Amino acid sequence: MAAAPHVVILTSSGLGHVLPVSELAKRLAVHHGFTVTIVTYASLSTPGHSSPLASLPPGVSVAALPEVSIDDLPANAHLVTRILTVISRALPALRDLLRSLLDLPAGITAFVTDMLCPAALAVGKEMGLPGYVFYTSSLMSLLSFLYIPELARTTTCECRDLPEPVLLPGCVPLHGADLLEPLQNRSDPVYQLMIELGRNYLLAEGFIINTMDALEHETLLAFKELSDKGVYPPAYAVGPFTRRRCPDSNEAKHSCLRWLDNQPDGSVLYVSFGSGGTLSTAQTAELAAGLETSGQRFLWVVHHPNDKDSSAAYLGTAATDTDPLSYLPDGFVERMNGTGLLVPLWAPQVEILNHVAMGGFMSHGGWNSTLETVAAGVPMVAWPLYAEQRMNAVMLSSDRVGLALWERPPLGKDGAVVAREEVAVLVRELMEGEKGAAARKKACHLRDEAKIASAPGGPQDRALAIVADMVSLHRRSHGK
Repeated sequence: MAAAPHVVILTSSGLGHVLPVSELAKRLAVHHGFTVTIVTYASLSTPGHSSPLASLPPGVSVAALPEVSIDDLPANAHLVTRILTVISRALPALRDLLRSLLDLPAGITAFVTDMLCPAALAVGKEMGLPGYVFYTSSLMSLLSFLYIPELARTTTCECRDLPEPVLLPGCVPLHGADLLEPLQNRSDPVYQLMIELGRNYLLAEGFIINTMDALEHETLLAFKELSDKGVYPPAYAVGPFTRRRCPDSNEAKHSCLRWLDNQPDGSVLYVSFGSGGTLSTAQTAELAAGLETSGQRFLWVVHHPNDKDSSAAYLGTAATDTDPLSYLPDGFVERMNGTGLLVPLWAPQVEILNHVAMGGFMSHGGWNSTLETVAAGVPMVAWPLYAEQRMNAVMLSSDRVGLALWERPPLGKDGAVVAREEVAVLVRELMEGEKGAAARKKACHLRDEAKIASAPGGPQDRALAIVADMVSLHRRSHGK
């Protein structure tokens, strides 16, 4: 009897990468009979980011590439510089691992990298492996990456100074300042790394995208036109991949859920900036004051502030033994007793968003959180911090999607502290205002669309079946 198709999936760090990769692996194993090896980077792993890999089904295994040193990088090196440097320096170890797997009876049917690892596709090509990118963010974000080489070739100014809007195929118009955060400074070494990243995507034979038609209908149509013409490899919308609710899990017993049980339906604002996002000390204080002034109930997952880096918690670099609640204004915790719940560092987000008391979500707008919000039918205030999050905010607040409240900062005000008065107005508008009501209606519609997309036999299953069939064809053509 022939061995099952064996797919190797390489993932970078961060819950927004590891969680959807683990979900893709589970679906390929459980629904399509594949065996899957998930490959991670020891240099980029943190306990929190690795948690989705702790409960994988039979047929899915995990291998870690050994530590590589990046101690020679400057202390202020950009997060993406650090990640891409690890990925580059680990390529020899990856080559050895792939060779060892190829020597096993099952071999390797296909090699899949996540969105930050397309440079590794070249290693797979050396061995004749079909290569795909599992893109764990929006299709608009992928298009922005593919646009980077042209942007660098045809412009000399900083992105924020581009005289005209950027019009990506099938996407809402973007200002230059809305483009990927690592592109916003040409003099930073990360800029050249982003150009290489954009070029490396074209090594893929196809893109597996964690999105769905209801969020990116026009973009998916435009991309298909381009791929049909041979401009780009084809894209397959297999989303939304989100963590399922676990009513009987330990997370469900978290004290914050018991607190939510005692709040009126639809009355609570959930505030969280993801596992990697950090606010400055001043912004943390203004956010606290704004929440208090708003008079709304809230549940806030509080991280340690960082005055230099809005992604400081991403690789665990913001870790400290200090209680994050100690950075809040004097007396705030006591004054909020009953109105607001302050949770240090982590809370069970999927269970919170699906709780009946939930009325809105103030979020960094990372794609993983966005899809969890969509699945729960909760409207958002977008508060982008780094990576592609501002682009997400543009899309989510557009008339086309309408899920989030967000206004582009005035020219020259990027990175400025949002005053407490503005915070209070935003919160009240989301929870009580007309714009919030419209976003809530749109959120409910998107929730229904997400259910249809992920229903058995629905668009997600059909797209995954196409991907699985492609992989199986590679297996037959290689005689494995």
